[in-house]
Amino acid sequence: MAQAASRNRRLAARIAEHSTGIIASVLFAAPIVWAVLSAFKPAQEARLPPLPPWPTTGISLENYATLDSFGDGLWVSAQNSIYVSVMTVVLSVAVSVLAGYGFSRFRFPFKDLFFILILSTIMIPFQSILTPIFLVLTRLGLHNTLTGLVGVYVTLQLPFSIFMMRNAFDAVPREIEEAARMDGAGNATMLLKVMLPLVWPGVVTIALFAFLGAWNEFLAALVLMTDQSKFTLPVMMTALQSGRFGAIDWGAVQAGVTVMMVPCLILFLVLQRFYIRGLMAGAVK
Repeated sequence: MAQAASRNRRLAARIAEHSTGIIASVLFAAPIVWAVLSAFKPAQEARLPPLPPWPTTGISLENYATLDSFGDGLWVSAQNSIYVSVMTVVLSVAVSVLAGYGFSRFRFPFKDLFFILILSTIMIPFQSILTPIFLVLTRLGLHNTLTGLVGVYVTLQLPFSIFMMRNAFDAVPREIEEAARMDGAGNATMLLKVMLPLVWPGVVTIALFAFLGAWNEFLAALVLMTDQSKFTLPVMMTALQSGRFGAIDWGAVQAGVTVMMVPCLILFLVLQRFYIRGLMAGAVK
């Protein structure tokens, strides 16, 4: 009897755990599925009350056509977002890997002080330095340029990325590095061929953070970009949500949400196993 009661309790606990997971998954996935389905409604149906969320009068790409006709078009804004996000990832990874390796493996004067100063910039609200950033970019001739926007995003991303990469390098046993040194590996070979494969999950983690941050960032792009042809997708979406003559095209808005959401979901699903490992490696030091 006691064993049967114990099995029943374990079974009930397992059912409760799985039920909780399923309910949580449905609650998180429902808004995403709702937005995707609503984007395929005809424009007239999309303006009606949102229930049911799926198209009832047939699937239509009218909302995507409307989205592409707004401003300079969907593809122009998407190109701007792709360029800004990819360049932010490349520069953030390159600088943070070098800096993280240096802070982890080399000794130099005031190393701890420099690291604390870099890390302390995370506590500064971005909104409070937006005006100085605007003035600096204007003085450098980078105002209203995608290159200047990339520089801002990389600057904001680097403190967290350097912190993560230093922790990732710290987690690698020094015996591996010493063995490679005995085999004649120099600093460049050590970093690229020995250390980098071992900290690859950390690299993927900071790359994902950099991409998602640049892809979804709105305030800096809104303030620094005045030319409509250089708008990124978040700025375009805000202009779209403001509507024409006060009327919001909800179908086009849902189409824009879907376009912005799909790359993030694909990247996260493809790289999630590296992301989890890298995040845990950077959190335990």
